[in-house]
Parts: sequence; structure tokens; C-alpha cells
Amino acid sequence: MTSFEEAETEETVTCLHMTFYHPCQDNKMMFRCLNFCKREQVRADEVAKFGRDSNVCRYNLMDTRVSRIQFSLQFYRKLNSSQFCFEIKNMSKKTKLIVDQTELGYLNKIDLPWKCIICFGDYQILAEVQEAESVDYFETHLHLAQAPILQERCLPSLQPIPENGVSSSLFPSQGKSPIEIDENES
Repeated sequence: MTSFEEAETEETVTCLHMTFYHPCQDNKMMFRCLNFCKREQVRADEVAKFGRDSNVCRYNLMDTRVSRIQFSLQFYRKLNSSQFCFEIKNMSKKTKLIVDQTELGYLNKIDLPWKCIICFGDYQILAEVQEAESVDYFETHLHLAQAPILQERCLPSLQPIPENGVSSSLFPSQGKSPIEIDENES
């Protein structure tokens, strides 16, 4: 037998791709401590924490408006299954964490969808799980977005609609004026 035939089968590793965006990222450099564009191994039994406390968090966001520990991610295997998942938990007492359409209060947790947007404050994070079979560790691969993630995915923007009507960019061919309705009328 050749050494190729005797070699152990290469195990694939679950990878969590996370793309970060903040409207002031160029000026405030809150992502300067994140290691972008390089995969990083995390032990399966380690809780990956995101926040501003570098003594506790593996992923540091350099912003005083971010909680010491903003949120955490736990890698686990579903009961009676070979499927691996991530659980996301809001660790901030002051800020709600929104995962797609689900709002999480302090210490609330849910399974992280395979592809979702995580929001808190002005932060937007696109999370995408690439599943594999390794049980000992997973990888994170961080990216920096140049444009808002919510607009890239054609999801509703958090921008307010002007009081005088619907934004003209949504319906450019419509020539009608908006109709004002009293809030007390139904």
C-alpha cells in the first residue's frame, strides 16, 4: 500500500461565514480587532463571544455602544442526529438582538438559521453556515461588507419613510399624491 492509501480520510470542518457592516466602519474602525479573510479554528466546546471586552470575548468590537459581551454562539449537535448547529444567545442587558425577524432579549437564545442577518444597534451581520462533519472544532471566516447588508438582500430597510408619503424611489412611475389618513380613523 502507498502512503496515500494508508492516510486517514480528511475530515471536513463546519464553517461559519460572518460578513460585518456598520455605517461608520470607515471612520470609527470598530472592526479593527477582527481577523478578516482568514479562517480561524474554534474548539467545539468553546463558546464564541462577541463584544467589546477583550478579556472575555474572542471577537472584539471596538465601540463603547457595544456591550461587554453582546452575543454568544455555541456549536452543538442535535439530539439523535448527525446534524451540527449553532445556537445564538443575546448577552446584552441593554440592547435587543434581532436574528432575521426574531427579537431576542437578554439571555434569550435560538438556533441560528443556516443563512440569516443578525442586527443590534447599527450593526448588521450576515451569517451563513457551511455544514460539515468535524466534531472537534469549527471554523469562522469573517468578511467586511462595503454596503449595508439589509439593502443587498432586498430586505426591508430600517430607514424611516417620510411623513409626507412613500419614498419616490419605490414607485417612480406613480404620479398620485399620498393620501393622509388620521391615526384615529380606521
